[in-house]
Amino acid sequence: MTGPRSVVVEADGGSRGNPGPAAYGAVLKDAETGAVIAEDGTTIGRATNNVAEYSGLIAGLRLAVEHAPGATVEVRMDSKLVVEQMSGRWKIKHPDMKPLAAEAAQLAPAGTTYTWVPRARNSHADRLANEALDGLRSGVTVAELDEDSLIEEIQSPDAAAAGDAPASIQSQTRGWSAGTGAPTTLVLVRHGVTAHTQAKRFSGGLASANPGLSDEGRAQVRTTADWLAPLAARIDAVVASPVRRTRESAEIVAEVLGRPLLEEPGFAEMEFGSWDGLTFAEVAEQDQAGLDAWLGSLDVPAGGGESFRTVQERVLAGLDRVLAAHAGRAIVVVSHVTPIKTLVAHAVDAPLDAVFRMELTPASVTVLSFYPEAEGGRRGSMRLFNALPPGNGVVDELGRW
Repeated sequence: MTGPRSVVVEADGGSRGNPGPAAYGAVLKDAETGAVIAEDGTTIGRATNNVAEYSGLIAGLRLAVEHAPGATVEVRMDSKLVVEQMSGRWKIKHPDMKPLAAEAAQLAPAGTTYTWVPRARNSHADRLANEALDGLRSGVTVAELDEDSLIEEIQSPDAAAAGDAPASIQSQTRGWSAGTGAPTTLVLVRHGVTAHTQAKRFSGGLASANPGLSDEGRAQVRTTADWLAPLAARIDAVVASPVRRTRESAEIVAEVLGRPLLEEPGFAEMEFGSWDGLTFAEVAEQDQAGLDAWLGSLDVPAGGGESFRTVQERVLAGLDRVLAAHAGRAIVVVSHVTPIKTLVAHAVDAPLDAVFRMELTPASVTVLSFYPEAEGGRRGSMRLFNALPPGNGVVDELGRW
């Protein structure tokens, strides 16, 4: 699957009372065609107009990272304050704005540009924010993915090798890989939302507060499991991280698919140490130096917990065990943001810092295949990334690096 080369993020936010009930709206569009790729309209409780506007920017940048990785980004907003501050022309003086601007800067791909537009040209994002305030919508919606294409990607990983000629470089790679032996395919599912996800709090692995799924999270996972149901006969097992929220998600998937449920501790989430249960802004307030060090390094532990390198070591050890136990088969792996992104980087032979350029929505599906090679090696292939079943509502998630 190929994405757009350039995208436009339109974002807005507003408060009825300033401060008062607030919400944001964000829309991601293909810059060349104008086609809508994804939308987000979500309430944020009581806040000011400026906080709501920055929240809309963050949501729009997250959509770009999730649905158009690698694309160039232009942000268009009718907030002169946000545009000028993010462009570096105005200083950020208000303490409430500093962590929001820092978060947006972390999400924005290199080269992101910011353009002020009149309010009339930002009506789409404004409408989404007002719909959220009026209770007419909540969360992200994306352009529908054809269900048949999902089944084809998982059920027939060698299909691209057939036919007269490959349609793309991706197809050629599949064809070469297919000659080395039957692949082991991992259908990676991120867990559904929890109270921590909805509050945008750091939520770690086995040493964390370990919240369970919310009702919305269970509904999300059920929708994804139903989407995968036609593949049940091809699935060998459902493998779960032993963390509560992933175990609960995996139980739903295993029930729908009628497959055995196993655990793999290597696929647990990163441990966030003293940051566990805190929001990004709270960590920035309490431990700015530690946060800066973590964001700038793969080797610094998060809040005294684990580093990205440490997580990579145990995730790849877990992958070795899973590939050995289910060689040549397809399995569903229910895991978390950091382990799934680590597996994706490994599959496409990207450096580990590629995890900073990926984002995953709750209950999303990512598909990787690993082909055996000589002397115990393996070749990875990414077939699908961050796909959502049609109609599965998604709230903002914690995984913002």
